[in-house]
Amino acid sequence: MAKIKVEEQIGGVVVYLKGDFIGGEETDELRDTLKKLAEGPKNKIIIDMGKVTYLNSTALGVLISAHATVAKKGGMIALCDLDKSVENLFVITKLTLVFPIYPNLEEAIKSL
Repeated sequence: MAKIKVEEQIGGVVVYLKGDFIGGEETDELRDTLKKLAEGPKNKIIIDMGKVTYLNSTALGVLISAHATVAKKGGMIALCDLDKSVENLFVITKLTLVFPIYPNLEEAIKSL
């Protein structure tokens, strides 16, 4: 089962994801979490995907939608610590042009 943990950081928020996001309850929870964060006062969000094993198109749609909401407010969503297969998904779908992707959380935090 997928898990989502949110941690406040200086100037932003880190969202830790774990498990598979395949369009069920876990993806609904991700949508609700990101929507709440996107509408909140902090507009810099880092999504740590180090423990994500699989994402499907529904989950990608949730990320893109959150990105659009945050970008409208002048913010950004960055991704970090992607598994090779998950990173390939972002490369194939050209989402590497939408999301800044960092090798680890430290690099992502520095970028904010």
